[in-house]
Amino acid sequence: MTGMLLRRLVLAVLTLLATSVLVFAATEILPGDVAEAMLGQLATKESVEALRERLHLDRPAPERYARWLAHAVEGDFGKSLTSEVEVSQLLLPRLRNTLLLALYAAAVAVPLAMALGLFSAAWPYRWFDRLVSSATVFLVSMPEFVIAIILASFLAVEWKLFPAVIYRPQWDRIDRALLQMFLPMLTLVLALLAHMVRMTRATVIDTLSSPYVEMALLKGASKRRIILRHALPNAIGPILSVIALNMGYLFSGVVIVEVAFSYPGLGRLLIDAIFYRDIPVVQATTAIFCVAYVLLNAFADICLIVLNPRLRPQAG
Repeated sequence: MTGMLLRRLVLAVLTLLATSVLVFAATEILPGDVAEAMLGQLATKESVEALRERLHLDRPAPERYARWLAHAVEGDFGKSLTSEVEVSQLLLPRLRNTLLLALYAAAVAVPLAMALGLFSAAWPYRWFDRLVSSATVFLVSMPEFVIAIILASFLAVEWKLFPAVIYRPQWDRIDRALLQMFLPMLTLVLALLAHMVRMTRATVIDTLSSPYVEMALLKGASKRRIILRHALPNAIGPILSVIALNMGYLFSGVVIVEVAFSYPGLGRLLIDAIFYRDIPVVQATTAIFCVAYVLLNAFADICLIVLNPRLRPQAG
């Protein structure tokens, strides 16, 4: 089992390396010249060439990639081209905001999804199960920006219950910060809920058809005890796996929600950096999103192997 876990970790490292190549290549193929975009159309050819030399843009792409990767591993992403501030100083407060929003959404989405999935599995094909299934199908077909527009239109504009724009969360008052972040959090919860509910329901229903569950029914065990003591522990592996995968999607999919509500997180920083062609900031934020997604996927694989012994011979 230790060998399998090590192979998963090595695979995650190789995936991160391949992702870093893609991130660097994606910024390289952006149209236009960074030096010309920074100096403007009236800049002379000499000044453009001097700036390209200062930014090492005159060096070959493989050399610049190796230089960028070596510094990125040390946490040094260079300076912002627009503000001349260290990229790490720009990232830290935005990363905190994004992490807190993601944790806020996860703290609501995960218990709610498991509760809805368990209730639907306990009484399948009843009115509650049909209602939850219809709602999840509807939510799966709705993009995040549509959910954000609908929520903002009613809860912020019409009923004025929550703010639609968050320029600066008030972290000194946690109750106000949670109120400010409610609409972005609710958008993320509705976007994530459907997949986790459907997986929980399907996994628990499949477990309830097992022989040991039928034996427990014959012995007179209550449905509550069967689900909590027999079905859920044996179904927790796939459920945790899909939760971890959705957390990876949550961290990377927060970009759209942050832009929709002007939330000062990494996603909003990434969009602004792309607009102003601030390549170091684009590379740093994209790398953080990719690292988070890859690590959460690796965590999901490891959880599935550890919690489901039947997969271990296949993985070996």
